[in-house]
Amino acid sequence: MSKLSSNIFYSSFLAIANYIFPLLVFPYISRVLGVTNIGICNFIDSIIHYFILFSMMGITIIGTREISSHRNNIPELEKRFSSLLVLNGSTTIIALIALCICTFSIGELRTHKWMMLYGSIKLISNFFLIEWFYRGMEQFRFITIRTIIVKCLFVISVYIFVTKESDFITYYLLSVLMVTGNAVINILYSSKLVKFKIKSISLSLILRPFFILGIYMLVTSMCTTFNIAYLGFATNNTQVGYYTTATKLYTILLALFTGATTAIMPHMSKLIASGKHDEFTDLLLKASNILFSFSIPLIILSICYAPQIVLLISGQGYEGAIIPMQIVMPLMLIIGYEQIVVIQGLMPLSKDQAIMRNAIVGACISLSLNLCLVSTLQSIGSAITWLCSELAILILSQFSINKSANISFPWNDFCRQLFGHIPLAAILIITTYFLKETSYWINLLIAGMLTMIYVGFIQIYVFKNPLIISHLMFLKAFKPK
Repeated sequence: MSKLSSNIFYSSFLAIANYIFPLLVFPYISRVLGVTNIGICNFIDSIIHYFILFSMMGITIIGTREISSHRNNIPELEKRFSSLLVLNGSTTIIALIALCICTFSIGELRTHKWMMLYGSIKLISNFFLIEWFYRGMEQFRFITIRTIIVKCLFVISVYIFVTKESDFITYYLLSVLMVTGNAVINILYSSKLVKFKIKSISLSLILRPFFILGIYMLVTSMCTTFNIAYLGFATNNTQVGYYTTATKLYTILLALFTGATTAIMPHMSKLIASGKHDEFTDLLLKASNILFSFSIPLIILSICYAPQIVLLISGQGYEGAIIPMQIVMPLMLIIGYEQIVVIQGLMPLSKDQAIMRNAIVGACISLSLNLCLVSTLQSIGSAITWLCSELAILILSQFSINKSANISFPWNDFCRQLFGHIPLAAILIITTYFLKETSYWINLLIAGMLTMIYVGFIQIYVFKNPLIISHLMFLKAFKPK
């Protein structure tokens, strides 16, 4: 297995684990804590997430870039690492002070001051997490193993310590300690790979991209976590519970593709630096093909079976999440392709200003729609807002990469996959009608099997998708004779 394939495997596996483990916990805590307490936890965490975004700024991207570029040059590596750590530490201190001020000056936050205190621990832990360093060093195997172990401990702890409705604060504390555990392991192990040296600090080369990409991360977050925060302020915690439940499946399904995208980004940067533009374009088109192949049928399945999926994930009392989930699920395709264009395309091309400009437009649309829709449509309004703002960013990003690298949207692949899966929607609707008296989990199981059979048939025998067929041939080569 090549280094890139290995990185993609571990990064994808990690991305899935980051959502599969919460999925193992969510059906349990949603029933134990109830929709309102789930809403409180997600509301507080969305506030903390904003302070974390400010403290991290663009270090997730620029840190990975800088470490990856200089990992074979120890003096330069230590210089970049030390500079990034000092810059990140400075923004973390500012964010921590701002968090304390907001906690005691805003009534809604002061009511949950203990949870905000735990959130401050999460903020500090995020600084010591230095995940950007390990990604730049391509230590994906270490990241994956460490995360799996810590998450296993988290799941066990939830089942032991969260047993009644009033344990929502305990649940939030355990989620914070999961981040802290990873941070402690990371910072201790990093001493074996790099040394922090004050004399090596130089901020001139990283300051500008750190803040430009940081602004991008902040404004794009207005399309996601800001929706949760604003929904909590404008409506109530129950609506937050509906909205976060509606987005749960989307985040799990997108996890695999996100992991692969993150792992490919350093490789794309190398292709651009080497002048291999044809190979760069070809890899972007292959990534789009894979996205269309698996996202379109999953969107169809999740929209048709949203009531059963919500019931499976959360149980009774979460019916208000069904319509928001049906609105949100197309984002798997929209944000998936947006990640291809931005992370695999524009970022390696160093089009940071275009990325930031597009994100600001999306954030303005998000803010406007939140003000117009959320107070009346509540969680449904938040879902519509997210869908529209991300679609706007996608359109602008596609225009930017078309202008920068002459890469157009692959309309042929998209239309072929879309129209080819329309019969699947009819099959699932008919199946739902005939199985309406059947248990919801049996209904879901049959629908999932029908979807897999249909997708496999159409990709191999109708579309003759070379990417799918090549992967099947690869697996066949390792079958025992």
